[in-house]
Amino acid sequence: MIESPSSRPCVYDVLIVGGGPIGGLLATLLAATGLEVAVVEAAPPEALGRTGSDSRAIAIAYTAQKVMVAAGAWTDMEPEAGAIQEIRVTDAASPLFLHYDHLEIGDAPLGWIVPNPVIRRAILAQVIAAPTAHLFAPVRVERLERLPGRVEAHLSDGRILCASVAVAADGRPSPTREAAGITITRRDYHADGMVCTIAHEKPHHGIAHERFLPAGPFAILPLAGNRSGIVWTEPRKRAATLFALDDAGFLEQLRQRMGDFLGDITLDGPRFHHPLALHYAERMTDHRLALVGDAAHGMHPIAGQGMNMGIRDVAALAEAIVDARRLGLDSGGLQVLQRYQRWRHFDTLLMLGLTDSLDRLFSNDTGPLKLARRLGLAAVNSSGPAKRFFIRHAMGLVGDLPRLLRGERL
Repeated sequence: MIESPSSRPCVYDVLIVGGGPIGGLLATLLAATGLEVAVVEAAPPEALGRTGSDSRAIAIAYTAQKVMVAAGAWTDMEPEAGAIQEIRVTDAASPLFLHYDHLEIGDAPLGWIVPNPVIRRAILAQVIAAPTAHLFAPVRVERLERLPGRVEAHLSDGRILCASVAVAADGRPSPTREAAGITITRRDYHADGMVCTIAHEKPHHGIAHERFLPAGPFAILPLAGNRSGIVWTEPRKRAATLFALDDAGFLEQLRQRMGDFLGDITLDGPRFHHPLALHYAERMTDHRLALVGDAAHGMHPIAGQGMNMGIRDVAALAEAIVDARRLGLDSGGLQVLQRYQRWRHFDTLLMLGLTDSLDRLFSNDTGPLKLARRLGLAAVNSSGPAKRFFIRHAMGLVGDLPRLLRGERL
């Protein structure tokens, strides 16, 4: 529910700073167990899922979709979601390739591609509908005091919110993380990701294409109907030149990289571009504070795992908090936060290292590396056990999974 202005102190179980998809998803899941959750968001609610505000096509892995179902948000997403039936990975013009097919391990899709505004609207609707989730927006946290037994958030409208634990879900800049003194390691890729949605003449048959070009990865991601999301990486100066083209010029450059296998293409909405960088927090917890999503980590979009890693954070933190409450423990206590830190630390570093290594390996045109990576793609493609492992990894089925990712209740 959206809270009306009031200056009286309010007491909640969990305080979430940031009402985007990750913060909203956590709020919805916790509220479903009866916890009182406050969500503080600087943007007005109507702006969070506005059409045309973001053209990113977001990959939702098989296990991450289970969390969306548990939150009640998948029903609104499904009509706009394109199922990933196959993934084809190629290196420039090489005849060697890697091909994943969902039928190699079962009947379920490998994942889904969903427009980001659709995700935002679906999750926001669940936050507003949840009786014990309280959305404070538009308002900012001016000061967060983390005391021995609670946190106190002093809001820009004068209200004071109290809770057992605070969660930073306020994005890459994360004022909450910065105020806590948690340092960040960053790597600038000196490249931009250009994103757009296209409509095309021929069906995509649920096939996601990842093409490694010398300038960077180029992805064609299947959306619902004859539409696809484009994620196109170029060095920053080159990306600025391409983005400055009019729609006709941009489409011509796009056709040169895509080919004509989807027939005639047109832009279906605005274009956007953003700088690419890696970052990760030295730790994901502090005294009565947990970091989730982009506040904790951000990675190259080369494997489409950014949102999925945030959803894994949510599933792990929700389980740690709910289990503690059922045992009568302090949901913001050291034991809960240590459990979350241990659970997510290795998985996060592994994925950050994987995406960074893939970028270093494929975003160049060095002869020996080019030969090695092409032979590597072919070797994995011809090895049944190795391919099945990587398929399971792409679906989010590898590792110590929280209950929500396994399709179980909290």
